[in-house]
Amino acid sequence: MVLSRRWALFLLAVGVWTWLIWPRFGLAIWDDPRAWSSGTPGAGAPTSFLWIHALLIGASLAIGTTVGVLGVRGLLAACRRPGS
Repeated sequence: MVLSRRWALFLLAVGVWTWLIWPRFGLAIWDDPRAWSSGTPGAGAPTSFLWIHALLIGASLAIGTTVGVLGVRGLLAACRRPGS
């Protein structure tokens, strides 16, 4: 499959965007009183609210990383193609 330089840049941008957005969302979830059984951030046992969001964040970061790597590989391949 041949990936255009434009699509490769798009995939790379999606990967970077993922790493800019999801960790900040993770911090917001950590500080949310619903994430802890005591209602105080960081105190008490983690609730299912925290666990499900941690799972979603982890999956999103894994997918974003994969998409970003595909973008980098596409850009490198586009640079090596004759006529690029």
